Amino acid sequence: MALTKFEISCRRTEIKDRLDDVLLSVPWSELAKDYFNKPASWIYARLNGMDDDGNEVDFTDAEKARLREALKNLSRRIDEAADRI
Repeated sequence: MALTKFEISCRRTEIKDRLDDVLLSVPWSELAKDYFNKPASWIYARLNGMDDDGNEVDFTDAEKARLREALKNLSRRIDEAADRI
């Protein structure tokens, strides 16, 4: 049985909980495009644990590793930009 829109909006995944303090600061659509060659909806679905059809989705272990590297790369770039100020 598919979840209601309310249930979907209330759903939080473990990875989303772990990223809570940076969720609003990270350009997720750019990460999806640049590191996964996927649309923004793909990464948002995985962060929310649910696709547009109400199916449960998650990052694979390989995708988690790639996401980890993407976030570290972004962190390095921000750090280097800050040093140039």
